Amino acid sequence: MSNVETHPSELICQSASGVAGVEVLDPRDVPLGGPRAMTVRRTLPQRSRSMIGAWCFADHYGPDDVSVSGGMDVAPHPHTGLQTASWLFSGEIEHRDSLGVHAVVRPGELNLMTAGHGICHSEVSTPETTVLHGVQLWIALPDAHRDAPRDFQHYAPEPVALDGASARVFLGTVAGRTSPVRTFTPLLGAEVVLEPGARLALEVDAAFEHGVLVDVGAVELGGTALARGALGYVGVGATALHLANVTGEPARVVLLGGEPLGEDLVMWWNFVGRTHEEIAHYRDQWQAGSDRFGHVEGYPGARLPAPPLPMGRLRPRGNPPPA
Repeated sequence: MSNVETHPSELICQSASGVAGVEVLDPRDVPLGGPRAMTVRRTLPQRSRSMIGAWCFADHYGPDDVSVSGGMDVAPHPHTGLQTASWLFSGEIEHRDSLGVHAVVRPGELNLMTAGHGICHSEVSTPETTVLHGVQLWIALPDAHRDAPRDFQHYAPEPVALDGASARVFLGTVAGRTSPVRTFTPLLGAEVVLEPGARLALEVDAAFEHGVLVDVGAVELGGTALARGALGYVGVGATALHLANVTGEPARVVLLGGEPLGEDLVMWWNFVGRTHEEIAHYRDQWQAGSDRFGHVEGYPGARLPAPPLPMGRLRPRGNPPPA
């Protein structure tokens, strides 16, 4: 889902820890508002690290019993300057947007929406969903393309067998598979399932920085332990990622990577921009019903109003310089 906090601050989190070249980004619980409240585990952005490549936002949620949680019901809301990548492990989400797309997000299938100049969309778990479990990811668009037109891409990658593991590559290239999905910067996105006790050396692009988000199980990345929900970061220069499942049950991770974006961003609510004034302008346009964002057809309810801006100025943030 998108960032529907009722009182959002700048999108930054707590500090990180780690040893031996692996930085551990621990998640924080974020309650989301709306008709059906959900709590997600957020690992990006953080005070110590705003991005991994152009990946600038990572929320991990579930498994949630929708008979208890109520599932997902996110009313139409806006985006600028980014792409949203939706990836599910279980359940289904109905997507509608102002490009006119009406689609269903299903497990193992990527839905990539480009906001660029502006878009709005809604997300609702389907009546057939009993358990909702997945990740919601944002990709910052580089300055040259951040006003790109609205777009929507769908891709269902086939699993590729590895030594003691399997992978579904939904963006970029790894494990001999390449996704056909178009992005505006070089990126990598994949789901990797490790068999009990498996050890895997996964060759990667040394020009990329990488993150490994643990969905299920306990995993070691380069000898550093990662608990469920944590994200391990490895900077540029690595030619292989060494993953180990240290449990007697299958483990699952989401692998993210990309060339460092090298641009500072201002992120607030569902907007990505470069200055406080830009974000304030986007908010005003959404509140005024501007054509910048369009209209979602078929959602049975009102759109989300924008929260008030914070009292202070929103500041551009980027990653720390390489050590």
